[in-house]
Amino acid sequence: MATHYSKARGKAGSHKPVDKTVPSWVSYKAAEVEQLIVKFVKQEKSCSYIGLVLRDSYGIPSVKALLGKTIGQVIKEKKLVKKIPEELMFLIKKHIAEMKHMEDNRHDMVALRGSQLTESKIKRLAGYYRAKKVLPENWSYDKTQAKLYLE
Repeated sequence: MATHYSKARGKAGSHKPVDKTVPSWVSYKAAEVEQLIVKFVKQEKSCSYIGLVLRDSYGIPSVKALLGKTIGQVIKEKKLVKKIPEELMFLIKKHIAEMKHMEDNRHDMVALRGSQLTESKIKRLAGYYRAKKVLPENWSYDKTQAKLYLE
């Protein structure tokens, strides 16, 4: 997305280590990690949050190396998938916050442009998820009803 709307080039951020093996100091078994994932999903935690907690609190650097599948795949196998994907939900939350800001600051044209870009991203991502059959064909984003998606 960065190259789409800005003059920024390239990718930044942390990268997973090249080594795909489980370190010897990880004491958790695959079944225990799956139980932890299910526990966090039932507490309404997102996939990315679960990965952070497993890494930081439990010392599991890579769930995929340990289980042979991702956190999302485990959630899908256990049939605990949410109706709206995590990535789309985060964009909707961001758009709601931007709309609230625009109510208080009607003349903030920079924020208006950001809100328009976020809404555009939501609609493009929703189109992708409709094509992949993650969302129903008739699903559409309506910014007046956006707060209902969070329930």
